[in-house]
Amino acid sequence: MKSLLMLCLPFLLYTSSCKEDNSTASTDLQDTTSTDAKIVSVSVSGEEGGYSFNVGIKSPDTGCDQYADWWEVISEGGQLLYRRILAHSHVNEQPFARSGSPVVIKKDQIVFVRAHMNTNGYGNEVFKGSVETGFEKNMLDKTFADQLELVAPLPGGCAF
Repeated sequence: MKSLLMLCLPFLLYTSSCKEDNSTASTDLQDTTSTDAKIVSVSVSGEEGGYSFNVGIKSPDTGCDQYADWWEVISEGGQLLYRRILAHSHVNEQPFARSGSPVVIKKDQIVFVRAHMNTNGYGNEVFKGSVETGFEKNMLDKTFADQLELVAPLPGGCAF
């Protein structure tokens, strides 16, 4: 009996350590069912007073009925500094990145980069930082500076 137990013990230990971890699966599921556009990357090039931002976005685009229609750079005080209009949906291109310039800021100025959905406005996953220190994922209340939804430039429609 003891030798049988010794034979089975490694197998039992192995199978108990192979439990499926559903925490990642449920997080992924939540992520794909979200109706918010999320900033996933920010890189910057150029010179102070005229930077070019390359912004990565993940959004639940379904076509012109639901798509990320812009990304923007805003100050810590909620002032619109730059907005890049996205003229079409990116259903089969997720995540996607688009550049925009000139973004007129100083290299040490702290800003937020956030995305907007045509259906439900701003998401709360943004990137925060400066050109000097870099940008990191951050959370921002969806209602922060939400009056900017009415400030030009605004999309003129959706191509596809």
